[in-house]
Amino acid sequence: MNSISAFQSGIAGVQSGIAGASQNASQIARADQLSSEQLTQSLVQLDANKRQVEAAAKVIETSNEMVGSLLDITV
Repeated sequence: MNSISAFQSGIAGVQSGIAGASQNASQIARADQLSSEQLTQSLVQLDANKRQVEAAAKVIETSNEMVGSLLDITV
């Protein structure tokens, strides 16, 4: 996997995590209309979305470090 595709994968992961977090936050906002099981599921999924964004951000960070190292080698 080259650094460009790793970076793109990281961006896609962040976008997916944010979209999921937005959807789950909307569900949590109408908690009075949800069963306790549905609310719990939305809360758990929101935490999973957070972790997905964190992991994707780490992929982006690592990709940037790899590009930096390649630039250091060629300079």
